Amino acid sequence: MSFTTRPEIKGTFGVCTSTHWIASAVGMKLLEQGGSAFDAAAGMGFVLNVVEPHLNGPLGDMPALIRLAGDDAPRAVCGQGVAPAGATIAHYRSEGLDLIPGSGLLATVVPGAFDAWMLMLRDHGRLTLREVLEPAIHYARHGHPVLPRVAATIAGLGDFFRDEWPTSYETWLPGGEAPEANSLFRNPALADTWERLVKEAEAETDRAAQIDAARRIFREGFIAETIDTWMRDACVMDAAGGRRKGVLTGQDMASWEASYEDPLSVEYEGWTVWKCGTWSQGPTLLQSLRMLEGSGIGEMNPGGADFVHQIVEAMKLSFADREAYYGDPAHTDIPVETLLSRDYAARRRDLIGATASLNQRPGRIDGFEAWADAAVARAGLRPVEGPGVGAGEPTMAHLTERRGDTVHIDVIDRWGNAVSATPSGGWLQSSPVVPGLGMPLNSRAQMFWLDEGLPTSLAPGRRPRTTLSPSMAQAPDGTRHAFGTPGGDQQDQWQLIMFLRMVHGDVNLQEAIDAPLFHTGHFQASFYPRATRPGHLMLEPAFGADVIEALRARGHDIEVAEPWTVGRLTAASRSPDGMLRAGATPRLMQAYAVGR
Repeated sequence: MSFTTRPEIKGTFGVCTSTHWIASAVGMKLLEQGGSAFDAAAGMGFVLNVVEPHLNGPLGDMPALIRLAGDDAPRAVCGQGVAPAGATIAHYRSEGLDLIPGSGLLATVVPGAFDAWMLMLRDHGRLTLREVLEPAIHYARHGHPVLPRVAATIAGLGDFFRDEWPTSYETWLPGGEAPEANSLFRNPALADTWERLVKEAEAETDRAAQIDAARRIFREGFIAETIDTWMRDACVMDAAGGRRKGVLTGQDMASWEASYEDPLSVEYEGWTVWKCGTWSQGPTLLQSLRMLEGSGIGEMNPGGADFVHQIVEAMKLSFADREAYYGDPAHTDIPVETLLSRDYAARRRDLIGATASLNQRPGRIDGFEAWADAAVARAGLRPVEGPGVGAGEPTMAHLTERRGDTVHIDVIDRWGNAVSATPSGGWLQSSPVVPGLGMPLNSRAQMFWLDEGLPTSLAPGRRPRTTLSPSMAQAPDGTRHAFGTPGGDQQDQWQLIMFLRMVHGDVNLQEAIDAPLFHTGHFQASFYPRATRPGHLMLEPAFGADVIEALRARGHDIEVAEPWTVGRLTAASRSPDGMLRAGATPRLMQAYAVGR
């Protein structure tokens, strides 16, 4: 048996796992009230806005994979908002920018998370809007024990908020004092916003009509109107060091809504794995699996140097393709069939050698060579030395407190409905709090490039290529899995490692989560200032000195993390006999799985 820090949770009624124990408990409460996995996940998402405000917010984004109990495959819920009508390369260049800042108003796209939750709730939930939002309203109004990391983040930004973002200063440092770790913290303005929205929606008597009313109120009513009015005059400091106005309008919000689409998938060792499309980074995990087929990865020691090296080198290649070829398929013809084909993967696999690659090597696809050339050129412009890759880079314990991150939710109910969701954006470091709403805007636009002709070029109505990447899989015996993690560019790295240990090792969910993790910052970062760190490899020290030295001897630029600081994975599963299982990472001492 492998090492494990906690028991794998088991039951038959329902399981909820997330990056904060309060959210997981709230999800279970909603299941107990007769709600489905969709009610529970939505309620958990709104609570995570409150208890992990440094990692996500209501004006952020939210991709999810959902699977109805009787369906053969999941569907993707796209809660990734698009670039505003005024978000043109010419306008941003006229502001003196060659990169979109990692914070501030020009980094904002249309908020997508709320409408995505509502779409899912209306179509597949059982509870009312009020029942789903009540827990978030409670914790915003009456307080929650503020996480030490939240307190440290606020304290570190206190002077900046006071001088540059006064609405954030009022919200996060009430009375001029940063909250102490584990003290009760409240956001009454957010509670008031949700209470007003619910009351206005309750002018309708039908459950589905109330939810549709809430969507309209958010997109066209007082929330959109407040944002539109404020954005007309707001001019705030951003990560690029300038005070700039944004371009988001109420009309942008009214013109967009969340949608469903089919996910992408591959077969691996009898398993099927699903990810969101090329508007996310999810296909990197699928490409990596294709490359690892036939590599002998299943015979390698999952704690050994060969295992780490083979996976890291495959990920370098799949993420190089991400930088060259991924983007919004609604706006650009993406060669996804080639990228996920076995023939293409075999050519890529042949590039993996015995030593660490230090180059950016996207594949060459006929008709798309210019994209590959552009990706190589961009990566060479922004190398960095030493740890730390970008002011917008999502954080773990070994990185600065001023960076935003993400949260994750997995839920499976007694009927077999399942949700894997990765809400993010709109964190307290991203943008000033919108006056009167208690919530800041997002900064997802920083993932666009200000160069023409690329699948990730900034353009009105285009989705940024997000890092957010929930996962679902089905084992050969029919067991259904939902899993994911926060972590920006690391999300599909950590998920790939956990999945391979599940497939090739005799481990349960908790054991797969607890095993030592690693990742690379070799490729182009998704977050401002979009740097690279050629050959970088971060490992947890639990791999042991011999493994670490063996990898260093192969040419990897080794960074040893502090113990238990890499990855924030959660996972849930349902076997054909109805047994439910769940696990959550012990790292950072926040995430919990609950169930019965």
